[in-house]
Amino acid sequence: MSTSYAPPVQRLVAELSKLPGVGNRTAQRLAFHILRASAEDAASLAEAIREVKEKIGLCELCFNLTDEARCRICQDPRREQELICVVEEPSDVIPMERTHEYHGVYHVLGGALSPIDGIDPDDLKIAELLARVVSAQLSVREVVLATNPTTTGEATALHIAEELRGRAPDVKVTRLASGLPVGSDLEYADEVTLGKAFAGRRAV
Repeated sequence: MSTSYAPPVQRLVAELSKLPGVGNRTAQRLAFHILRASAEDAASLAEAIREVKEKIGLCELCFNLTDEARCRICQDPRREQELICVVEEPSDVIPMERTHEYHGVYHVLGGALSPIDGIDPDDLKIAELLARVVSAQLSVREVVLATNPTTTGEATALHIAEELRGRAPDVKVTRLASGLPVGSDLEYADEVTLGKAFAGRRAV
């Protein structure tokens, strides 16, 4: 970044460039947008950042983001408590909720297994999931493994499925279907996606 900028501007750009997907040029544009904004808008942004860092934590049951002991989904009596959807990150809950097709509860792992990166089962909320499923106080009938369709996501799903089969054999374990996205052309699909689509084909 150019040293012709005043040090506070340089610091703002440097901090903004640490955000995912934000390069130096984008960080500069954001910094100048903030500079052009009113004092009230800039203060509101700073206050929102401070508040979210101070008040947001993890749900004691599912480990989703919340400002209370338990998140709103876990507290909702209309949700099917016997149906648990396992996701990698809190951000994965949002697209699931947007479908309006799922009415159970969630369990957020906090990542995916990746021995190369040093992420083992003990680093994730897998033990908490197993304890939650086998708990006598909660009659779980199905666990939906909705980890990402990546190498690490698949490895995580297989590990959890194996653990559940050993500890809770009566619980149904399912995996989200994967394959061709709606509206796509076959010529643009890779062999892994096509393979998944073939494996998950159904009668019409």
